[in-house]
Amino acid sequence: MNYHEMNERQVEEALNTDFSAGLSDEDVGKRVKQFGSNELEEGEKQSALLLFFNQFKDFMVLVLLAATLISGLLGEYIDAIAIIAIIILNSFLGFYQERRAEKSLSALKELSQPQVQVLRNGTWEKVLSKELVPGDVIKFSSGDRIGADVRIIESRSLEVEESALTGESVPVQKMTESINNPNLTLGDMENMGFMGTMVSRGSGMGVVIATGMKTAMGQIADLLQNAESQITPLQRRLEQLGKILIVTALALTVLVVGIGVLQGNDLYTMVLAGVSLAVAAIPEGLPAIVTIALSLGVQKMIRKNAVVRKLPAVETLGCASVICSDKTGTLTQNKMTVTKVWSSGRTWSVDGTGYEPQGKYYENDQAIDPKNEKVLQQLLTFGMLCNHAEIEQKSGEYVLNGDPTEGAMIVAGMKAGYTRSKLLSQFEIVNEFPFDSTRKMMSVIVKDTTGRQFVVTKGAPDVLIGQSKTILMGNRAENIGSREKNTVQAAIDGLASQALRTIAIAYKEISANTIILHEKEAESELVFIGLQGIIDPPRPEVKQAVRECKEAGIKTVMITGDHVITANAIAKQLGIANSQSKVLEGKELANMSVQELEDVVDHVSVFARVSPEHKLKIVQAFQNRGHIVAMTGDGVNDAPAIKTADIGIAMGITGTDVAKEASSLVLMDDNFASIKSAIIEGRNIYENIRKFIRYLLASNVGEILVMLFAMILALPLPLVPIQILWVNLVTDGLPAMALGLDRPEDNVMKRDPRSPNEGVFARGLGWKVISRGILIGLSTIAAFMLAYNDNPDNLAYAQTVAFATLVLAQLIHVFDCRSEKSILSRNPFGNMYLVWAVLSSLLLVLVVIYVPALQGIFHTVAIQPKDWLMILGLASVPTFLLAGSFLLSKSK
Repeated sequence: MNYHEMNERQVEEALNTDFSAGLSDEDVGKRVKQFGSNELEEGEKQSALLLFFNQFKDFMVLVLLAATLISGLLGEYIDAIAIIAIIILNSFLGFYQERRAEKSLSALKELSQPQVQVLRNGTWEKVLSKELVPGDVIKFSSGDRIGADVRIIESRSLEVEESALTGESVPVQKMTESINNPNLTLGDMENMGFMGTMVSRGSGMGVVIATGMKTAMGQIADLLQNAESQITPLQRRLEQLGKILIVTALALTVLVVGIGVLQGNDLYTMVLAGVSLAVAAIPEGLPAIVTIALSLGVQKMIRKNAVVRKLPAVETLGCASVICSDKTGTLTQNKMTVTKVWSSGRTWSVDGTGYEPQGKYYENDQAIDPKNEKVLQQLLTFGMLCNHAEIEQKSGEYVLNGDPTEGAMIVAGMKAGYTRSKLLSQFEIVNEFPFDSTRKMMSVIVKDTTGRQFVVTKGAPDVLIGQSKTILMGNRAENIGSREKNTVQAAIDGLASQALRTIAIAYKEISANTIILHEKEAESELVFIGLQGIIDPPRPEVKQAVRECKEAGIKTVMITGDHVITANAIAKQLGIANSQSKVLEGKELANMSVQELEDVVDHVSVFARVSPEHKLKIVQAFQNRGHIVAMTGDGVNDAPAIKTADIGIAMGITGTDVAKEASSLVLMDDNFASIKSAIIEGRNIYENIRKFIRYLLASNVGEILVMLFAMILALPLPLVPIQILWVNLVTDGLPAMALGLDRPEDNVMKRDPRSPNEGVFARGLGWKVISRGILIGLSTIAAFMLAYNDNPDNLAYAQTVAFATLVLAQLIHVFDCRSEKSILSRNPFGNMYLVWAVLSSLLLVLVVIYVPALQGIFHTVAIQPKDWLMILGLASVPTFLLAGSFLLSKSK
């Protein structure tokens, strides 16, 4: 039997404790040995040194290490040093990002270590919560954090804020009675308190039933330890590219050596030539440029209120196909608001959201003055009097001090022009009967300035109607019969269908000299006034963001601990769900295997009353269906699913430290709409990465073919290794980075997400790389042969001409890489970063050609002015030949 099913005596016996005296010191000592400290365990942490060396496991880094070895064998130590510098730079960047990524359990630990009041040896004392053991009796009041999982044994208007665990924004009213249901979710265990949750109102006592990793929070910590971080699509693609490059490099080395030996060349010479060719095949600057492009994307996203904690997340978000979003505080404002008021068969609407007292009242879409409606006036003012909440203005913002539901009622009255302070100058509160979960009501007795006394009661409508003798209908009170009860029930059902929680208000006048000491006497023969409908409203900008995500082929799914009716109604308002959408509850999920969930998950839009384990199951089911999953959330309960998702998104304002540390992305404004901006940026960054991969690899193919053609034609080497490295690392690097800053296409949010299985060379990229590379190679070898034939005794001059032609061909080709179509389809000045990068690269080439101090290092000589016309003409052929064929095909 579960503890929530037991009565207090059974709990006392099961835990072998004494509710009146607590445990003895001897008992505590034994239980510490048996159960351990009330702390969350941390998983094994990698040392900083090991984390740093793990950066060298990446396949592309291994390729670069091989290039370093090759350069060393060639005796090109400058090359080797340059490559090693790039590897170390990349490793430090990756180390810095990952060092911050595994703090989730530390944040959990800090969250769960308050001081608590515990009953031991018959006296109350304060201890750290880590010293608690099962069987300890503890007490708590408003503002306290509960130090362990407890069974509630005393409740005095006790309400506990559990949104960090359950996702529900409304504090849970706690009771002491047993609940005869073995399959309850955490949110439904109204006689239990959980480690790390906050008491928002009242006070109570509980007996500790679980500590440490056995608590609900401990189980989440365990899930977080065991949750696997996913390899991102970008990492998969770069790994794939690295494998292709290393195979290409090895194949070319073998090919060149074989050709050279067959031609009668010396084996040692040909091995060095083949190794030189392999260096040309490896784009040494690619990992650094990818990292820099992602870092630049991070800076852009910060300006759009999204802080990236893990660099690959920038690109991953761009191919997300499902966003699993928490409801409370993410899709909604986490600020309870009165939006409907019902009385005397009439319904008024109230606009305005949050705690700002700005809004109007409407009846049948016509604005009205609430002070002209006597029954509405009574409903609002009595709701403010029977209330403890305060709305305060701090730094220009209205904030709540008190219970969210009571705060909503205060704001509703303020929108009608009333203030609680002014009402309290007109009415004196002479007695109060606090809310408790048994009565489900709260009452105050007030006296006005003339001495008249009133009982004012608020509470659950079904309870309050039973305690009422009459109901206000217009300006008179009518006796309550079955017809009146049906009218009220219809009003409750109508408000509930709109996801509104209903609070009823009733009153009665008592004689001036009457003193009421018991709530039963106060809360009887009441006059039922009406209902206030309260909701945690959707963020106004979310509906548009959901629609744009839908147009981009991205499904938004709501995952919440809230009730199914509320969740589904909010989802329909936001366009997440429609009448055909499926809704799954936690109890249904609990009985489904991951395989069974996979079969239906694509048709489900709302998951309600879910637990942390359910969230993990949902994310995994979508992933198993081939989706790239983004998971948003703000609570401790969201952290395991956030970590397991392809990209985890935490809320920056309301998010717990645990959620933030488990995430890849943090939204600074807690705004779901910011995800849309991040998706646009993510998609654009991936397209820009494709652009510079196309640019770099086409350049490398050109370099390879120049070397290969020369060997086949038995010519001297057109390029020396240091020239190839200069092109790969410096001359190509600046334009490639500038491509990473290219603006998104207009249709970026009109396309479906990329398939997670899409290869690097998809959508014709492979053909573009090879075709442009062949033309660049042919142009360069042609320039080399023309210069060499003019002056066979000056090999360095011919090599310099080839070097200049190769660079110019690549710098012209970079503008072609901005578009999937042709260089002519986009304005070349649309990316001024690229224009300046090309001019800078051109200047760098001229420097190594014409500065005498550098000519010896780079094996260059000054080119005569008459040869620049030939160089420019040949360098233009690869790009404009293909541009001409594009125009020709378009004209047909």
